[in-house]
Amino acid sequence: MASYQSFAQVYDLFMDNIDYDSWSIYLIGLLQEYGIRDGLVLELGCGTGSMTERLAKAGYDMIGSDLSMDMLDIAMEKRERSGLDILYLLQDMREFELYGTVRAIVSVCDSVNYILEEEELLQVFRLVNNYLDPGGMFIFDLNTTKKYRDMGETTIAENRDEASFIWENYFDEEEKINEYDLTLFIRDEEDGRFDRFEEFHEQRAYSLSEIEQLLRESGMEFVAMYDAFTHTPATEECERVYVIAREQGK
Repeated sequence: MASYQSFAQVYDLFMDNIDYDSWSIYLIGLLQEYGIRDGLVLELGCGTGSMTERLAKAGYDMIGSDLSMDMLDIAMEKRERSGLDILYLLQDMREFELYGTVRAIVSVCDSVNYILEEEELLQVFRLVNNYLDPGGMFIFDLNTTKKYRDMGETTIAENRDEASFIWENYFDEEEKINEYDLTLFIRDEEDGRFDRFEEFHEQRAYSLSEIEQLLRESGMEFVAMYDAFTHTPATEECERVYVIAREQGK
């Protein structure tokens, strides 16, 4: 892709620097540990489909759901190149719908942190419980209060050959809201000029106890919470955690 016309394209370029292979190995390991070795799996907040593709290659029948059509357009371009049988849905996770139940639901890249109200997150958890097979698993990650607190009010800048970015961050600890302005400068391969893209993001910091309580209120069984990419029990000193929950009745 020589020219970037949308933030979604730019996002996908930057996310390519993430080690998705190791990341997907960890997620697949969790799914298998809890008995999900095949079957239908939904990824909430799938973005441009990088993780969805890897789960499909691992043998899962994948559905990807995202709120951004721009993101899904890129995901579907990847599907066309790979030939994988993935269903993509344009849906808000706060009100997603499926035709039936699935064996597992996953959500990564801190998508859950974008749900800013407790009541809305509770509704997401209730929908997850509703659309899981009996005993189905829900696995998701999220950034912790510690991570947002440590970032605080700061500016991060990075210069790369093909792109540069400026990240201006602010965390309101009283409101538990983390805001950041992201400005990206991307080199156009056709003429060498840099195009500017801007995005504003808000994420909510939830304590580990709040997440556990909301899962229980939704009707789900809280199973475990791990420090990211390890099997070490999560604490409030972790910066990112993985949460495991199980369907236990509608």
